[in-house]
Amino acid sequence: MIHVDTCGLSCPQPVVLVLQEIKKGSTEFEILLDSQASLENVARLLNKHELNFEKIEKEDHTVYHVR
Repeated sequence: MIHVDTCGLSCPQPVVLVLQEIKKGSTEFEILLDSQASLENVARLLNKHELNFEKIEKEDHTVYHVR
């Protein structure tokens, strides 16, 4: 499983990292996020690319499981 850890990064860095993973052709990976702006921007990116994802809330971050 590929993990894209964006914790501690500010936008647009999380979006850029996720976009790189999408461009590699990855269709199943996890994204670790820790800011509200990143959550919204990455969700918008995944929806734009018609990728399904599940949002999992953790104690100090959120995980988007893309499949």
